[in-house]
Amino acid sequence: MRIKKGVNAKRRHKKTLKLAKGYYGAKSKLYRSANEAVMRALRSSYVGRKEKKRNFRRLWITRINAGTRIYDLSYSKFMFGLKQAGVEIDRKILADLAMNDADAFKDLVDIAKKKLS
Repeated sequence: MRIKKGVNAKRRHKKTLKLAKGYYGAKSKLYRSANEAVMRALRSSYVGRKEKKRNFRRLWITRINAGTRIYDLSYSKFMFGLKQAGVEIDRKILADLAMNDADAFKDLVDIAKKKLS
């Protein structure tokens, strides 16, 4: 008995067109155009998720650097001092402290300065 692929093709097309819902013009109506747009969108979203991590890390480093400069210390020396002191706080938390809790951040800067000198 011969097996036809019509059911599977229809299912795949419906899945792609569902993902393309909201796209402009033929990209949401015609399978070929929709498939190209969806593949590109999925590729971009994958790249975007990786990029997001890089961007947040850059933001955190900028905030920590701004916080340490107030106390005459560079970002790299601050991080090195914390590492020497055995303080294991990630950059996300350090950036939050620099922005929202100046007293706690000052204590960390003092710890780092003490280890550096």
